[in-house]
Amino acid sequence: MRLKSYQKVLWGVAALAGAALVSAMLWADYNADRARSTEPPAFRAAFTLTDHRGQVRTERDFAGRWMLVFFGFANCPDICPTTLSEVAAVMEGLGDGAAKVQPLFISIDPERDTPEALAGFVPLFDDRIIGLTGTPEQIAEIPETFPIYFERIEEAGAPGGYTMGHTSHLLLFDPEAGFAASWPYGAPAEEILADLRKRI
Repeated sequence: MRLKSYQKVLWGVAALAGAALVSAMLWADYNADRARSTEPPAFRAAFTLTDHRGQVRTERDFAGRWMLVFFGFANCPDICPTTLSEVAAVMEGLGDGAAKVQPLFISIDPERDTPEALAGFVPLFDDRIIGLTGTPEQIAEIPETFPIYFERIEEAGAPGGYTMGHTSHLLLFDPEAGFAASWPYGAPAEEILADLRKRI
């Protein structure tokens, strides 16, 4: 009888220890989640460029809205038009929520992509997309702020005798211009839309 009572005590102590361990683990997970949620963004959007209507714009013009940013060029034969078509589908799918998102197309080809050239290109996809360009010096500084690359590639058959190689990810920035997410080229609009709906 004494042995049984002793066993009951041991089992009780073990149960309490187990409960305490589970609680500690849950608390640790909670704190880890909190720490992750309060970590500063890897980088912030920062730019001073001219839009396709000739107006100078900075990231501060879009404060309070999520920014969908894609880097490309108007003479791009495939990646850029495909991605901008996906962005247009995302904006359409957001419905009333589209007012919280500003899509931006930033040109990495200032020689050909003047504001006038972008004005004839960007609205073909969605009137809400803003095209941005700048001087060669301004565009050359972009990789100092954004983790992207681009390069001029000589190609005799391309308009002007060259094309552009560039990062093809679509980037998302939060309402304070902090980096929030990215999607690789080919990510379907449905996937991007589902993620955005959770965030906004």
